[in-house]
Amino acid sequence: MGQNFNMDVHQQTVVSIFLTYNWCNEKVKRAVLPFEITAQQYNVLRILRNQYPEPSTVTFLKSKMLDKMCDASRIVDRLLQKDLIRKESNSVDKRAVDVIISEKGLHLLGRMDDEVSFADLVASSLTKKEAEQLNELLSKLRS
Repeated sequence: MGQNFNMDVHQQTVVSIFLTYNWCNEKVKRAVLPFEITAQQYNVLRILRNQYPEPSTVTFLKSKMLDKMCDASRIVDRLLQKDLIRKESNSVDKRAVDVIISEKGLHLLGRMDDEVSFADLVASSLTKKEAEQLNELLSKLRS
């Protein structure tokens, strides 16, 4: 028989956060699948839309991505193949490349905004007040 390890509440919190991250990640993967992009590609497109019409560099994208372990350069290349972004030479730094969301990328995100509600993942289980509390607690934990 396996041992029953009694975790203290702080250990349980860390485990719960990991379980919740995995749960959220799976929900997002399933939601973006019909649009033929990955969750990481979706994240990059949203970052680029927030910057639009200003360009971004791959370094900037890496700094803003939710999953810091992703290969941002490869994600950018895949989005380029799908015509969801454009790459242009950086006018200041010739070694850098500017990345800009394309009209096709903007259109795709617009469709996704209409058809996919990530807020529903939380709203079905938590009240607005509970969600605000959770946001405050998670922010406090990260500070």
